[in-house]
Amino acid sequence: MEFNGGNTSANHLCVLVHGLWGNPNHMNQVAKAIRAAYPKDQLHLLLAKRNSGNYTYDGIELGGERVCLEIEEELESIRRKGGNITKLSIVGYSLGGLVARYAIGLLYAKGVLDQLEPVNFTTFATPHLGVRAPLRGWYDKVWNRLGARMLSESGRQLFVVDKFRDTGRPLLSILADPDSIFITGLKKFKRRTLYSNITNDRTVVHYTSMITRTDPYQDVTKIKVNPVKGYQDVVLDQTNPVSPLPSEGPRSTMSSVAADSLSYIKNGPYVLALTILLPIGFTAFLLHSVVQTVRSSRRIQLHENGQAGIQIEKYRMPIWIKEIQGTVEDVYENLNSSQKQAYLTASDDEGFDSALDPAEANIIDLERRKSQPHLPTLALAPCQFDMITALDSVGWHKYPVWIQKVRHSHAAIIVRADKPSFSEGLIVLKHWLHEEFII
Repeated sequence: MEFNGGNTSANHLCVLVHGLWGNPNHMNQVAKAIRAAYPKDQLHLLLAKRNSGNYTYDGIELGGERVCLEIEEELESIRRKGGNITKLSIVGYSLGGLVARYAIGLLYAKGVLDQLEPVNFTTFATPHLGVRAPLRGWYDKVWNRLGARMLSESGRQLFVVDKFRDTGRPLLSILADPDSIFITGLKKFKRRTLYSNITNDRTVVHYTSMITRTDPYQDVTKIKVNPVKGYQDVVLDQTNPVSPLPSEGPRSTMSSVAADSLSYIKNGPYVLALTILLPIGFTAFLLHSVVQTVRSSRRIQLHENGQAGIQIEKYRMPIWIKEIQGTVEDVYENLNSSQKQAYLTASDDEGFDSALDPAEANIIDLERRKSQPHLPTLALAPCQFDMITALDSVGWHKYPVWIQKVRHSHAAIIVRADKPSFSEGLIVLKHWLHEEFII
């Protein structure tokens, strides 16, 4: 790839990790922006490729091992050519951010981070808390259980219904455990930054990419955004992103009807297309999911048996610090985005808490009591609330992003394709490189 590599004089390696169903080409505009800011004699680039396409079905653990191997191979290749890498930065997009966090834990456990200066860790639209929809009652049981079975091992991990190794806990919970190699490795980076879409992200909604309990952007007509100066209305202020608009009183019945009718007319073609195409696409998606789940299971089995080109014994590190020291995509997005988020302010008549053990019920009760009427707490799973606490303790620069030109903000945030409707993503990349990236 034209953006890969660098000169032997470059001492800083930056690794780009793509997302679900993706490939290195998805990161081309990110790489292009980096290369425009930092030439090859300053920065060495690696666009990770071993998890391309359907290989992203194989889970965060296997994906993280692949990326760790690629980084080690790249460092060795640079050394053989006479270069000397002393700094490391990693950028993850969507699922790639989770894969990168797993790889960071392995790099720490293997001592690689002790030989380098970890500088930047950045994620764009990454589901740090998974993709489980904040739902209550039977909606929770139907969608979150069904969704978990659509994407093989990655799906179970993203919907936090898996049990990682012998821990009995979801992998994402282990990734956020303060005593794990993953959090300790993450803390070593000088700067941790995330960018989160506030609207129109049909794959990764705001709460999970922002690592937050609330979502003030459910109705953007009721808020005033506070953008970062010089970055139009796209990148919002990380400390004070929005302010409430003064109440204008109730709308008249006629104006409400007119506004609703206009919205219906505006969205009519989109709704019609979904009505006709969604059943067809959903059937195709399920068939594809079954095929890819079978293929993914075979790849995972080969990997576990050491027949996939990776010596897994080198990457199955103890995960606890104490131990160490001792089309298809569109259909899924449409289904995912159709789930309306629920909050903890509702009564318990749906029996939501009755299925939890006492410890989890206590967590939910505590979160419910902290919930504010003007900004209610989302109905997240107990383990997700624990993840938020642990991840926030690490420290992040968090930037909400408001992309308005296109419905597909998940792709636009990194300019996944070079087209005019994704141009607001260039503003995001400009902000990242000018305000956040440390060379």
